[in-house]
Order: sequence, then C-alpha cells, then structure tokens
Amino acid sequence: MFKIVSKRELAPNITEMLVEAPRVAASARPGQFVIVRVDEEGERIPLTICDYDREGGTVTIVTQSVGISSAKINALNEGDAFLDFAGPLGRPTDLMDLTDEELRRTKVLFVAGGVGTAPVYPQAKWLHEKGVRADVIIGARTKDLFTYVDEMRRVADVYLATDDGSAGYHGLVTGLIKDLIDNQGKRYDRCVVIGPMIMMKFAAQTTKEYNLPTMVSLNALMVDGTGMCGACRVSVGGETKFTCVDGPEFDGHKVDFDEAMRRQAMYRKSPKTDPATHHCECQGHELNLTK
Repeated sequence: MFKIVSKRELAPNITEMLVEAPRVAASARPGQFVIVRVDEEGERIPLTICDYDREGGTVTIVTQSVGISSAKINALNEGDAFLDFAGPLGRPTDLMDLTDEELRRTKVLFVAGGVGTAPVYPQAKWLHEKGVRADVIIGARTKDLFTYVDEMRRVADVYLATDDGSAGYHGLVTGLIKDLIDNQGKRYDRCVVIGPMIMMKFAAQTTKEYNLPTMVSLNALMVDGTGMCGACRVSVGGETKFTCVDGPEFDGHKVDFDEAMRRQAMYRKSPKTDPATHHCECQGHELNLTK
C-alpha cells in the first residue's frame, strides 16, 4: 500500500497528492509517469510524476476530477493509501541527454496549458538544480484556473497568459510566444509544450515558424500505460509510435496532431467531455491526463 502523506486542492476539481513511494522516488526522472490503482476494483490510471523527493521517499501527482476514476482518486484523503503505485514508466525528457555544459548554453522555453503546468514543473526544477533558469509560459482560460505558479516562479521565469485577460498576457499562449520573441527580444534553443492537444498543435505550429525545436507530451493518449491496448498509437514523422513506451514526449513538428485528436475523440462516450480537461471516458477506461 502507498500512503497519501498530504493532499491539497490546487484549483476547483484539481488535487495534488504527496504519496509515499520510496522505490519510485529513488529512480524517477522528469517526464516519466506512474500507474496508480485505488483498490482491487479500480482502473489502472497513468499519471505524470509532478515531483519527487528521493530523501523523503515521496512522489507528487496531480489529478483533475472529471470521470468516475479520477473522482475516486480525489476522494481519497491524507492517511489513505493506493493499492498500486507502479513506476517510473516512460522515457524521461530528452533534456537529460545533454551534458551540464550543454544545458548551461541552452535557453529553454516551456509552454504549459491548464493542468499541464504540473508536469512541466519537475523539468523546470531539474534545470534549476543544474544552474539553468528556463522561461515558462503558463496559459489558462482565467486566472482562477492557474496551478503551480508560485512553485514555478521559484525555479523559472514565469509569463502568464489568460484567454479573458484576468492575469498576464491577454490572449493565447501562441500569441505570448510570438510576443516574447518578436517584441521582447527573447531567443530560445529548445521548447517543451505540455497541455491540451489542440494547444500543443498550434504552439508547435508557432514554434516551427521560428525553427525552434519543440517537444510535446502526448500523455493525453495513454490508457493502460504499457502500449498493449493500442489506444496510444500516434504517427510521428510518418512512423507509428506508442506514447506509453516510446514517449510520452515527441518532436512536436513531426506529430500528426489531427490523427491524434481523432483518436482521442473516437474513444469518448460522453459528448460533454471537455478535451481541455485532459480526461475522457474510454471504453470503460478513464484517460486521466492531468499527469
């Protein structure tokens, strides 16, 4: 059993949990995920690792309540425990392929949409520990939906964007990317985008205009976390990849986003499911994609 050490609400229906999982914490790296199960009747839900404490033996996860399984997770309280907490799984961020010297010469831009801020945080934190301070764009429909802003500001330079203009840049993250480069003189060597599929598509199109290498996280396609169900298939540069085992991060300029979004839509049972929430109901499985 994996005990929940602490729990807090980040925003309406979005919950952060600190889970006691020393073996996972000991080997976790930024960009990887875990598979959790509440009890014997529960589904296996893949969730991105949002932080880890090797000394304390804890792993942080963030879940947004949309369907039955995510609501069941968020109904757990401090002191309760998960039956399963397996990981770390998936490939870590490719930033880890660079040497410390290469990292210090690399200017990184992260773009996080909605609850995608949580999985961006461990990457920005890891860079900060290496002496590299990245720029991070955080986008949301309105300021009340922001998460991890204070935490992010401790490890990176943060730029906010809201659709309604309630905080930061008034407009989409794509507009803020252009503003930083065209008007504020920013120059970047790499970009990492994590958020709703439609946001990643247009963010990748924007960075392509600047020939800015861009990685995107396709965790929104994962179901069983092993690649065996086939739901996470995606075309990258004309080749078939499996998000769970080959990713979850891929070259955003090579991903066939239209195919990926069609795949997301074909599994949905409920027309009220909002793709921006990173969840959908999938043939009895709930894709919990807050990660």
